[in-house]
Amino acid sequence: MPIVVDIDVMLARRKMSVGELAERVGITPANLAVLKNGRAKAVRFTTLAALCEVLECQPGDLLRWEAEGLTDEAAPAGRQP
Repeated sequence: MPIVVDIDVMLARRKMSVGELAERVGITPANLAVLKNGRAKAVRFTTLAALCEVLECQPGDLLRWEAEGLTDEAAPAGRQP
């Protein structure tokens, strides 16, 4: 899927565990793991807003688009996949 979830990056930057984030956001650790590992089919805006509030970040810090099959050589100038 071309949408990449970077929750693990923000967790590392904030030195926070998955369990702590799940508790503070109000979702189960299992549901957070599904989202974190890119297996979710959708995310509610309320959940995304809560993640951003707890992690003190923007939605773009958690989600990014990556073209499928795009290599470093084929990436547009200034952009890395």
